Amino acid sequence: MDRLLNAMTIACGAVILLVLVSVRRAHIRVEYSVSWLLAAAALVVLSRADGVLQSLARYLGFLYPPLMLLLIVGCVFVIMFYRFSIIISKLRDDNIALAQRMAILEYHLQALKDQNLRP
Repeated sequence: MDRLLNAMTIACGAVILLVLVSVRRAHIRVEYSVSWLLAAAALVVLSRADGVLQSLARYLGFLYPPLMLLLIVGCVFVIMFYRFSIIISKLRDDNIALAQRMAILEYHLQALKDQNLRP
């Protein structure tokens, strides 16, 4: 049990380090890094707080507390992927609207050019 919890702590520490390096190099925006950092920090706390993890596992009926931690990890990632899917969908809609506005502007610009070229 301790090896799995130690591995989880190391993996979450690696995620925190990776996110911080990515923010520093401007590969990820700060507002998106906050959710990753909070999720990794919460998982580190859960993997180190043995009593909390055991009581939560006992309450939900899990016999092996680290399995409860893995379930929490899975749920956290599903929530984060859902959040990022919403963000990507909004960006896609914004790109479509921007392309449509650009096309309208190009049409008006071409109409003005055609109007100026006529004698």
